[in-house]
Amino acid sequence: MKHSSFLRRCSDSFTDFRILLRSIPAPAVSLFILSVVCANLMANKELVSYKYLALDCGFAFSWIMFLCMDIICKRWGARASVKVSVFALLVNLAVCLSFAILSRAPGMWGEFYAAEDYAVGTEINAALNRTFGGSWYVVLGSALASFSSSVVNAFFNHLLGTVVKSGGFKSFAFRSYLSTLIAQFADNCIFALVVSKVFFGWTWTQVFVCSAVAAVFELLCEVVFSGLGWRVVCGWEKENVGAEYFDYRKKIAGTYAE
Repeated sequence: MKHSSFLRRCSDSFTDFRILLRSIPAPAVSLFILSVVCANLMANKELVSYKYLALDCGFAFSWIMFLCMDIICKRWGARASVKVSVFALLVNLAVCLSFAILSRAPGMWGEFYAAEDYAVGTEINAALNRTFGGSWYVVLGSALASFSSSVVNAFFNHLLGTVVKSGGFKSFAFRSYLSTLIAQFADNCIFALVVSKVFFGWTWTQVFVCSAVAAVFELLCEVVFSGLGWRVVCGWEKENVGAEYFDYRKKIAGTYAE
């Protein structure tokens, strides 16, 4: 009996996930996934590097991830935000695996043929292979940070939403900004602990200060575009986007309540 109940719940969860992906407009999911992949890839290049301020080029995309999570959480709830985040993470891991395999394939990058001589071209080719192939500890740190921060962001966004009852932009901004600041700090801190401290010798002070400063900069980017995110959410609510998912959630809740 317990086994049958477990299988039923698994089946319902899978159906829930399918309907959720079908309910969220494709541009939002695509932008979310693309930002995760691009942030992971561009993290290989530093943007600013000082003792207590370290930003990589993934910073240009990371705020998009959190804005997407915030608008999904506002419309579909915290659970939906985490589910889409996990899906984006799995896609990113698949992309990383594909890059790692293809970086070991024979052949030369286009930049090899633009090099001055064979030796320089070979070094360039090897460098590009290492860049796109990635390092296991960077992928691991990025995955742990991404998953943890998505849960933290969804939890605080939902919690703050229960505190602020108004449905206007100020309420959306309050819950989005504060949850993003906390989650971005968690994201940066976990990555710094797993990667920067262990493999690059960062001090504890650098881990926490750099994580906090980077979180502020990433939040400022979201603040600039939060108005656009709010208008997107308002459009979804006005057009009743996601009605199928809400109906299914009510049906499931009624079934398990019986």
